[in-house]
Amino acid sequence: MKRRKIAVAAGFCVSFFLGTLMNLLFIPGFDHHQNHAERVHRFYRTQQQQQQRLADDTQLRIGDSDAAPAGNIEPTTTSQRQTDLQQQIQERYEEVLRYRGHHASWTGTGDPVRPLERRRLMDLAQRHSWDSNKGTEKSNSRLSHLAPMHSQPQRDLALNPGPDNGTQALGCSSIENVTSVQYLGSGYTKAVYKVVLNSSLAVALKSVDFGGHDMENCVKKYSSVEDCYRLASFKIVKEMTLMERLRHSNVLKLYGYCYQDSTEVADTVTAITELGSPLEMIQLLQTSWEERFRICLSLARLLHFLAHSPLGSVTLLDFRPRQFVLVQGELKVTDLDDASTGEATCSRPEDCIMEFPARSFILPCHRGHCLGISEKRNLYNAYRFFFTYLLPHSAPPTLRPLLDKIVNATGELIWGVDETLVHLEKVLHLYRTGLYLQNSTQRHRTGEYKRVPNASIAGDNYRCWPSYQHEGCLLSVFSVREAIDVCESHSQCRAFVMTNQTTWTGHQLAFFKTGSASLSSTPGKVAYLRLSD
Repeated sequence: MKRRKIAVAAGFCVSFFLGTLMNLLFIPGFDHHQNHAERVHRFYRTQQQQQQRLADDTQLRIGDSDAAPAGNIEPTTTSQRQTDLQQQIQERYEEVLRYRGHHASWTGTGDPVRPLERRRLMDLAQRHSWDSNKGTEKSNSRLSHLAPMHSQPQRDLALNPGPDNGTQALGCSSIENVTSVQYLGSGYTKAVYKVVLNSSLAVALKSVDFGGHDMENCVKKYSSVEDCYRLASFKIVKEMTLMERLRHSNVLKLYGYCYQDSTEVADTVTAITELGSPLEMIQLLQTSWEERFRICLSLARLLHFLAHSPLGSVTLLDFRPRQFVLVQGELKVTDLDDASTGEATCSRPEDCIMEFPARSFILPCHRGHCLGISEKRNLYNAYRFFFTYLLPHSAPPTLRPLLDKIVNATGELIWGVDETLVHLEKVLHLYRTGLYLQNSTQRHRTGEYKRVPNASIAGDNYRCWPSYQHEGCLLSVFSVREAIDVCESHSQCRAFVMTNQTTWTGHQLAFFKTGSASLSSTPGKVAYLRLSD
């Protein structure tokens, strides 16, 4: 009996392990890009089978001589679905035109998709800043890593270079012979790839993920890969439009775009953008306070710009850390396809409720609009995803009261974006100028340390948190005085080395050491050796 129980328990454990392993291997979010072509072909086979069934059904209806008169025929389920899909395409088309400063016109007759095919997907309005130049058609070219379909002639569409860099816009010819292609991931709609252009410039390429959630659900419901692709592609078009209209240091740069005609879908669009590294919150919690503060300050500057943008107040409806990237330490928003402009309409305050998992807020209803709802929604999301985790922890003690005030005020929505940014800029000023050290209670004489110019200590490391280097204790300090305060606060510190490296605030990086046994000559660095216990 005992052996039987052990065997049953072992079998259960093995089954649980295998089930968990299968879930990890086949969970959709972990599908590698090499499987995308297989998923696309599955969609095409499904489409062909469904279209054949629809054609057979149509022939049966036509061949039925007893059919009711045409004027009395009720819309079939299929025609209703097609009408619904066309309506969705038109709505996204109008949204893009609205962001580009034009008004869409559709009388409700005809096919709204055909004009887009003739004018190309991005060429939505004539004589606009995004109007296309006549490109040179490329034949027999393909980018197999990005489009799992056989590529037909391509067309470059020129993009106005941004005023901030003045560089030539990139197009199809730029990504024709890319190297170091790396699949980064995909969401509901887009797949993102990292590629290297001309063996020097690394960029991100965004395209519709044929195996993604949006395409998969749409094809299952509407049985049209081409129309479903067009619906999904408008998210990329919208994102590129917003990147162009919302030019800011904390919005990802749009370098250009490309259209590739394929044998299956016309006008497949690829956006070429600045490359950033994804946010890993666990890693961010282990970085220095100075870098975490930089992220929060970048976010506040972004939200201030969005609250006063050329398009009005912009809301990031899908506000999560995964919608942002880091570019040389600066936070930038990368996903704008779910952004929205304008304030919600209302007739009473109860119409202006903002609900979050932990709490809800009721905002004033002023002249038929919820006052400041876009700005407040962005700000509270910044609080619950970023400020509460990144701002106060391991901050300089004299700055913590002000940082706690910022966190509490944004968590209660006492302040708006403008007030929040003013206080964060104040923290930056205090930190950058060293004024935060004036209230320090510790006082040490520099005579307690021996100064050794042009010297460094190779070994004698110990770990501290948070450090710029995992194998040692590397921190940023405003001055030698602050470095002495830090060394005095570490029981194992007996020396430190002021390097010639500075951070984004101008603070100097200093290595803190357990001793000076490995003291050596190093030009540009200064070692300080503790003389007393």
